[in-house]
Amino acid sequence: MADNTWNRRHIISLEDFTPNDYQTILQTAASFREVLSRRTKKVPALQGQVITNLFFEPSTRTRSSFELAAKRLSADILNFSPGSSSLKKGETILDTAKTYLAMGTNLMVIRHQQAGVPTIIAQEMDRINSGVGVLNAGDGQHAHPSQALLDLFTICHNFNPANPHIDQLQGKKVVIVGDILHSRVARSNIWSLTTCGAEVHLVAPPTLLPKHFLEAFKQPIRQDNEATAPTERKLYLHWQLEPALENADFVMALRLQHERMSQHLLPSLREYHQQFGITRERLQLCKPTVKIMHPGPTNRGVELTSDLMDDPELSLVPMQVTSGVATRMALLYLIGGVK
Repeated sequence: MADNTWNRRHIISLEDFTPNDYQTILQTAASFREVLSRRTKKVPALQGQVITNLFFEPSTRTRSSFELAAKRLSADILNFSPGSSSLKKGETILDTAKTYLAMGTNLMVIRHQQAGVPTIIAQEMDRINSGVGVLNAGDGQHAHPSQALLDLFTICHNFNPANPHIDQLQGKKVVIVGDILHSRVARSNIWSLTTCGAEVHLVAPPTLLPKHFLEAFKQPIRQDNEATAPTERKLYLHWQLEPALENADFVMALRLQHERMSQHLLPSLREYHQQFGITRERLQLCKPTVKIMHPGPTNRGVELTSDLMDDPELSLVPMQVTSGVATRMALLYLIGGVK
């Protein structure tokens, strides 16, 4: 099922992923999606392994998706809740991780409001030769790799459900609009989509998309074949919505993350919707086959209108949620098999 060249024990960021890494994940996720369509939606792939969900930050979709993915793989699951943990008594995050390690944990899925926490835990697990794999489920404004990977799977599955392939993204125009400055989802999607050949257009008010934002993504795309020269990423910035939407294949709206805004960056939600909200009228600028996406949770009537959200001909949002379980099964399976 998995590519025999997969050797990543941790998935922290997509910054150094190669096209082959993405294709391996797509193929594995497609196999598990087929499993989820059966009457018996369970396989013994990780039977006997213990997966611990260390969620230091609130989550609904991601946590539930990872928990269900682990159950579908027949793993044993431990769920951590910071509100009732020994963190209240002064225990450190590393001590918490080591406590679960002592209970026999094989894989840790970590979400934290501070960037870098999954990296620190992964480094400590490696330092003590624990053999534990770490999967970043979202850290601060840094990265959310599993969300970007399920988005990638959703897009490629839309083209060819039987055989999703990264080649289907070559030359496709993906527009990401919203609170890009504070979005770890946007950052991870930029790495994955541009590596797979898509043309990515970022759209937001200047306060949510500063000119210097693109500097971090100038790293060329690393190819699997060392003899092949790295290629540049096709990444563009817009402060007006309409020009960006022209001939778009996919439009991904992002939530306005007020909890991460340290100052007043928008005049009002109403004005934001008037200038940057996705409406049926604005989608007429896109290709006739355009599809809309949103990682959730959605502020209906702000980022996009309810009628678009619920339109089965246009919206891939329900498919994103469904794809999340299959994609996270693939990630747990892949890193769970690394010795």
